[in-house]
Amino acid sequence: MSNAANDSDLQLSEYEAIIAGGGALLDAVPAAVYVCDRNGLLISYNAEAARLWGRSPRIRDPRDRFCGSLHLYLLDGSSLPHDSCPAAEAVRSGKETRSGEVVMERPDGSRFEALVNVRALRDRDGRIEGAINCFQDISSQKALERQANRHAADLEDFFENAAVGLHIVSNEGIILRANKAELELLGYTAEEYVGKHIASFHADARAIADILDKLSCGRDLDRYPARLRAKNGQIKHVLITSNSRFEDGRFINTRCFTTDVTDVHQAELARLESEERLAATYQAATIGIAEADSAGRLLRVNDALCRMLGRSEEELLAMTFLDYTHAEDKKQDAERYAQQVEGKIDSYVLRKQAIKPDGTSVYLDVHSSSVRDAKGEFRYGVRVLIDVTKAKRMEDQIRENERNLRDLLEALPAAVYTTDADGRITFFNRAAVEMAGRVPTLGDEWCATWRLFRTDGTFLPHDQCPMAVAIKEDRPIRGEEAVAERPDGTRVPFIPYPTPLHDSEGRLTGAINMLVDISDRKKAEEFAERLAAIVTFSDDAIVSKDTKGIIQTWNKGAERLFGYAAEDVVGKPITILIPSERQDEEPEILARICRGEHIEHYETVRMKKDGSLIDVSLTVSPLKDGRGQIIGASKIARDITEKRQEERRHLLLINELNHRVKNTLATVQSLASQTFRSERDSHAFRQFENRLVALARAHDLLTQESWQGADLLEILNRALQAVCPDRERQLEVSGPPCRLNPKLALSLSMAFHELATNATKYGALSVDAGKVAVDWNIEGDGDDEWLHLTWRELHGPSVTAPEKRGFGSRLLEQALARELNAQVLLSFSESGVIFSLTAPLPASHPDERNKH
Repeated sequence: MSNAANDSDLQLSEYEAIIAGGGALLDAVPAAVYVCDRNGLLISYNAEAARLWGRSPRIRDPRDRFCGSLHLYLLDGSSLPHDSCPAAEAVRSGKETRSGEVVMERPDGSRFEALVNVRALRDRDGRIEGAINCFQDISSQKALERQANRHAADLEDFFENAAVGLHIVSNEGIILRANKAELELLGYTAEEYVGKHIASFHADARAIADILDKLSCGRDLDRYPARLRAKNGQIKHVLITSNSRFEDGRFINTRCFTTDVTDVHQAELARLESEERLAATYQAATIGIAEADSAGRLLRVNDALCRMLGRSEEELLAMTFLDYTHAEDKKQDAERYAQQVEGKIDSYVLRKQAIKPDGTSVYLDVHSSSVRDAKGEFRYGVRVLIDVTKAKRMEDQIRENERNLRDLLEALPAAVYTTDADGRITFFNRAAVEMAGRVPTLGDEWCATWRLFRTDGTFLPHDQCPMAVAIKEDRPIRGEEAVAERPDGTRVPFIPYPTPLHDSEGRLTGAINMLVDISDRKKAEEFAERLAAIVTFSDDAIVSKDTKGIIQTWNKGAERLFGYAAEDVVGKPITILIPSERQDEEPEILARICRGEHIEHYETVRMKKDGSLIDVSLTVSPLKDGRGQIIGASKIARDITEKRQEERRHLLLINELNHRVKNTLATVQSLASQTFRSERDSHAFRQFENRLVALARAHDLLTQESWQGADLLEILNRALQAVCPDRERQLEVSGPPCRLNPKLALSLSMAFHELATNATKYGALSVDAGKVAVDWNIEGDGDDEWLHLTWRELHGPSVTAPEKRGFGSRLLEQALARELNAQVLLSFSESGVIFSLTAPLPASHPDERNKH
């Protein structure tokens, strides 16, 4: 053999050379370096690597593979497993990493950003024997880089998002750049604005010529008035502040700030017009307006006040406002006005009676406020007077109606009682006496019953009962049950419906409670529970078979169900139980079992020993040996004949309940119609009746589905059916199929009704161009699903938030949140009402949830 051949045999590979050199060779490198073998085990590293790692891992320790750092992360903070790091990639595939960046964590929790350079180490035959990684701590450089990026971003953000318009113009007058405020001011896109000559956007040629001349001479502009032409043709009045940029004495460009003062210019014009309109409005107003001096003498009156009081302007200007005031109201009005003149109060409101020259009277709501000079001294009082005579008579009528309502409540067959705001009983009807088994005492607190118990049998103090909670928390209580005990010891299960009552200003005045006896329903529930117990503890047929369908085991339940003894069927194919027309079911079942699937509640028909057919529900699960291999299947067969009968009985109970609920709704509607016979055309009655109809529609939809739930889209369509006949044009919906349980379906149906009614009267559905967009989505899975729904009105008239919250607003903002444990937001933006709901979807069968 030649010497050349011997030299080749003695030549070391890269990997062998590094191993031979040992740690001293790596320590000579002015950076952190380590080497791992083909298994990722560390075989050598230098002192700099140990310092940066904050630890000195043991050589060839299987716990440290591919890198000696405690943990690795990507730059976005996500974890980077050691066996996925650049060194691991180099060992597996030979992939080389140049200037890669990772984050290394030390045992003390500190981290640093590292620049890594990794390549594979090969033997003389080119096989990968390991990898070498040279890395450096670049945390300081990265921090400086991020800081520089932040500074650049801040400057860019300042220019782009400044509240005032900014633009840069070249020495030739060409627009080089403009920010969002500048473009939005004039309505142009960047493509339409940038690159054009600035003069093309100015309405006054002389003004722009003067501006450019001053700037080219190095003169600064400070709030220079100019007029710009917007894209839509509108003229914008602006103030321009600008200076020039010079380099080596040469004019480069200008930097301009554009301040929009169009509103100020228009406001001045509007002020002049307003003064003219004010005088005309003063006289054209349909409410009375007067000005009075500190003694109450009238200084100025409008025509409406003259008509209201039946006096001429000359007559009123010779009087004080006390001269036409009824004697019983003079003292209060005089005292309040004196306080206003002295500055003790800024304004006041009162209702008083005024006397006309013919002796007749009118009722006035007076709103008195002060006009003061710059020193705060009283100049004159402005008094706005509204004729509320009709409203006063209506209030008297309402009090009469309240007496009639008490008579109606007395006649109702349901137990009803009322309390004041402190929970003291103020009224109870005969049905309440019958249910309580005693005559309550007016002034008793919280409840008309003798004693109360929870449904679990524990004692329920009256101050914790649903009525007490409704008053203390000022909210209606629904969906609760309780048990009332009479003095004779008998008990009555019931559902309470406590509802707080409020005055016209929204203050809590008391509450009304209706107690519904549910004894019959409880008996029905007990009957249903007994039926369920029978099904639960019945004997089921349990059979096991191998992967070829040969019966292996056969229990007593199977003997009773199919008529075969175990010795008659063990070892035989399961197909002896399958009718000839269903023989194709077994291969499909075996195929699914061999794939590891679980078959649950598969309803089919099987054949007994005597040849008769029987309906069964099958549950089939794979059987595995100790190694996890599927060796057969376990089958549970349940005779569902009784289940089918139970389903029919259950449907009968639901139909009966639906019939009773419909009768109850019809009774409530009839009672309301008779009670408010004289007010059938009133807004309040129509609103009540419409809400009842909406509830009935939702009930009908749930009835069609046997109260198993309802589709969200169908609920929405039914709610808008009466108020929005052109739904294809005015309703936009977007969302996946979503099936709701009855409670959520009823609540959303009432919410949609309130929103649609409001939109029809005041919002988007009140105009032809208006639309309502409803979109929803479902997040989460399993038992943690949430419905996110948004109702948004579009292209309708401008809306503002109501000063007072009515029933509809309380239903949307409070009742839904409590009933559904939901997050509700009702907002009145200028573009239209926006209602959003985030509510949990109670766990249900996935087929029912997604059925459409």
